[in-house]
Amino acid sequence: MTDSRLNTLRNWLKALQPSWQLDLNSLTPASADASFRRYFRITSKNPEFPTLIIMDAPPQHEPLGAFIKVDLLLSEAGLNVPKILEQDIEHGFLLLNDLGNKTYLAELNNESADHLYKDATHALVQMQLASKPNVLPNYDEALLQRELDLFPEWYLGKHLNLQLNDLQKAQLNKSFELIIENNLAQAKVYVHRDYHSRNLMVTNKNNPGVIDFQDAVYGPITYDASSLWRDAYIAWPEERVIDWVIKFWEDGRRAGLPMPNDFGQFYRDFEWMGLQRHLKVLGIFARLFHRDGKDGYLKDIPLVLEYAIACANRYIELKPLARILESTRANKE
Repeated sequence: MTDSRLNTLRNWLKALQPSWQLDLNSLTPASADASFRRYFRITSKNPEFPTLIIMDAPPQHEPLGAFIKVDLLLSEAGLNVPKILEQDIEHGFLLLNDLGNKTYLAELNNESADHLYKDATHALVQMQLASKPNVLPNYDEALLQRELDLFPEWYLGKHLNLQLNDLQKAQLNKSFELIIENNLAQAKVYVHRDYHSRNLMVTNKNNPGVIDFQDAVYGPITYDASSLWRDAYIAWPEERVIDWVIKFWEDGRRAGLPMPNDFGQFYRDFEWMGLQRHLKVLGIFARLFHRDGKDGYLKDIPLVLEYAIACANRYIELKPLARILESTRANKE
């Protein structure tokens, strides 16, 4: 990102300084993510907002419309999302309230996990209860397929330089068909799409704070649960995962969400949705490195690969996929 963009941002903040009592000299980087967006933190003498967050989203790469729309949607559903205090759509700047810098990832441990995941489950059920069709883009067959295709293109092809033979290609395509068939058969709700430990903030009120939701869609009910409990950045023993998913399933059914009566069916859906996500994430992490020069996600590939192998091995019809995945692990070693 060029300095000219930072200069434009500083000028925008200067104009806002009187109304928000900003300390312009306190502007510091808050975080960056896997996209073109970056974030800054600034202090203020406003007692309600001692610190504020600025989102810098270059309009040609990250238009703000989707973020603003989903932010309002989730706020109306009762979730703790950033309040949009000021906006400059033309330049791609937002002034937001600060949800703090304590991520779930930093705060999760054996003692805190039950409590933190209970709050995350409550927020997830709230979001899903607000769901309506034709508000967010559909998580349709084409999008699910495009995401899966990232796996052979970027992970197998670019990252491992691995070419599948004709039989393996046919097996992979068949596995993709089966996965998508399962995903599309699930009940549809609002899907955050990155509902995991790096995008949930620990807050004193209405925990968790929820961020990075601009890619939200209308799709499978287990997607965000699989993001949360088959997290690329933190792993838990399977028995604890099952326990948390049971609680989510029970809370959702009690609240009237369209979940299967049989938990076994729900857990299978959770696994197959998770597998779609793992394959996509392997492709995305490889693409972030090879296309975008971001190597920070390479260290997270082994965990995602283990999730995918374990899941594919649990289902007879996915055994060929498991073998392909296992061969990539051997190739990597």
